[in-house]
Amino acid sequence: MSLVNLFDAASALPGAWSSRLLGEIGTAAVKLLRMDGTPVREEAHGTAEILIVLDGRMELVVQGDPVSVGPGEMYRVPAGTAHAVGPGSHGSLLIVEVPETAR
Repeated sequence: MSLVNLFDAASALPGAWSSRLLGEIGTAAVKLLRMDGTPVREEAHGTAEILIVLDGRMELVVQGDPVSVGPGEMYRVPAGTAHAVGPGSHGSLLIVEVPETAR
């Protein structure tokens, strides 16, 4: 698949917080998901991840500090950094990450 309309793909997802793998670049996965306002509890990963808000807003909590990420903005979460998605986060999110099983 070469051309993907990210907004159409996000609206076609079966439910919020269920991601769709769009492709891979080397060992990195590019995933798309839809946020619906519900929070996601804190987690940390062994690899860094890039979070890109396409539309809407993501209310992150990174090591206890609030970070609001708006449309067209990107946030890089360093490896091992505790982060959560706060309530009210909504819209489409693109994630670029190296799955821990690929390391």
